[in-house]
Amino acid sequence: MTLVIGTAGHIDHGKTTLLRALTGIDADRLPEERRRGMTIDIGFAHLALDDGRVIDFVDVPGHDKLVGNMLVGAGEIDAALLVVAADDGPRAQTLEHLALLDALDIRLGAVVITKIDAVEPDRVAAVTRAVADLLATTSLAGSAIVAASGVSGVGLDDVRAILADLATLTANGSLRGSDPTPPRPPEPTPYRPTLSPRPPTLAVDRAFAVKGRGAVVTGTLRGGPLAVGDTLRLVPGDREVRVREIQVHGSAIGCVLDGGRTALNLAGIGADALHRGDVLTADPDVCATDRALVTFRRPIVDRARARLHAGTAAVDIEVGRAGRDALDLGDGTTAGVVRLSTSIALAAGDRFVLRHGPGRDPVGGMVLDASPARGVSRRRQTSARVGRLAAAVARAEQTETRIARLDLHGASGGGLAPDVRAAAADAALAAVEPEATLAGVRDAVGRALRRSVTIQRDATVVAAAALVDDLVGTGRLVRDADRIRLPGTPAPSATGPDPETAAAMDRLEMALAGPAPPPLAEAARLVDCPPAAIKALERSGRIVVLGRDIAYASATYQGMIERALAMAAIHPLTPAAFRDSTGTSRKYVMAILEDHGTPRA
Repeated sequence: MTLVIGTAGHIDHGKTTLLRALTGIDADRLPEERRRGMTIDIGFAHLALDDGRVIDFVDVPGHDKLVGNMLVGAGEIDAALLVVAADDGPRAQTLEHLALLDALDIRLGAVVITKIDAVEPDRVAAVTRAVADLLATTSLAGSAIVAASGVSGVGLDDVRAILADLATLTANGSLRGSDPTPPRPPEPTPYRPTLSPRPPTLAVDRAFAVKGRGAVVTGTLRGGPLAVGDTLRLVPGDREVRVREIQVHGSAIGCVLDGGRTALNLAGIGADALHRGDVLTADPDVCATDRALVTFRRPIVDRARARLHAGTAAVDIEVGRAGRDALDLGDGTTAGVVRLSTSIALAAGDRFVLRHGPGRDPVGGMVLDASPARGVSRRRQTSARVGRLAAAVARAEQTETRIARLDLHGASGGGLAPDVRAAAADAALAAVEPEATLAGVRDAVGRALRRSVTIQRDATVVAAAALVDDLVGTGRLVRDADRIRLPGTPAPSATGPDPETAAAMDRLEMALAGPAPPPLAEAARLVDCPPAAIKALERSGRIVVLGRDIAYASATYQGMIERALAMAAIHPLTPAAFRDSTGTSRKYVMAILEDHGTPRA
């Protein structure tokens, strides 16, 4: 993967000059930056190493009023290049930038002492010692420190050697969360691109229009591969866009494997609909949220207000650290809920920084759950369960993370936590005394689920049906048509309708098999089906009666429900849209929507 390094340091300490000397690229892209001789917004450069590897640089402003812009760049980096001028030594923004990098848990980095041609060697040595002392208590402890001049070129070879070592550590997997003092590798590892285990995601740091081409965004690509013609989801916004062109370092390519600075020309959207902080992704775990369960690397009080920086987004938040949200994970970290003033794109594992007032140290943290439990499922939010989720997320173990999140919520993605499943199974067995209707047992399971977890009605129906089927499949229950009994109890007597009535029942079921069936009473009269037989059809689940006049054959009804759910998954469902899709009338669609509780506009 491509290593992305962010610069850091006080204003006028030579960050942009150093990058220009290393790469030949002026990262100050704005006219005002070049006129004033200072970096205002993030800039970009890249360096090709001798073995074919490429390092991308994000150059950030060093002015104290531009820390927000600095964090836009720092939010998407793998390593840091701290720049300290030998004549000035560590200054205010040196300390602030170092604190922010520590809050982000950036553990790969190096320091360059610049402007060494303007001071005596003793001064360089003194600044080097001072910087080493500053690093000692941060996530960058033990990072290499080299001296160089971006003007004379002295020491640049040493800087390139250190950068190559950082790229090697990245290729070997030593990124955030690794050993804070990784050993210097003896030999560079040959560059072999590999596919990422995660779908592509790009946090937008710039969005603009190119005449004749349309919308263009830039950012650091995570995951992959991503190819021209692929479709990505815009978050927030939940709309799809198509990748028309991909550029890396100014050259158009057909596919990018994983990581690095990337520009995308997009079809299906205008530049005015894209903003810094948006995310383009194919990862289903990335979602728009205004509430997240997180860990904090330093103590923070309940109801604290702060500015949250995550990726390229920034938003005001309030911290929840009371009641069920007052979580101590036992390893020196705490957890709680942050409530955002507006939705942004987040996913488990995202790191963030909270800034909450001048003179106060930033607080770093990590997102554990971008859609934390609500309702009765919040009773399950204990320090032990959240601690297991935090451990899985920190290790980036996707399977463990899903298991821990399921245990925390009780129900998620169609699955049930073991204890919830066991309680629901007990409810099913208790409902059979010694036999019951299939519908009655499913209802008992549904009630047990809703008592213990927050679960949507549709998901409850599916989960209850699946659980009863599993109990039957494993022999804990026995099913006879629409009846359920305990093993060892006698089967119900084989009494059924006479042949004439059975034929009438078949005819009525067929008559109700269209999307706009005739009124139930009229259909029953036409096929000569008696009221008792209608009740038997309903009890056995062969027909669904929605009211005095409307009934469907069960297969037809289920098909209508599946169509409604599919439409609701794409856009808010309206009765008019459902009516047009089924070719029926408002009478039928309203009966179905009201009976099933399908989400609609």
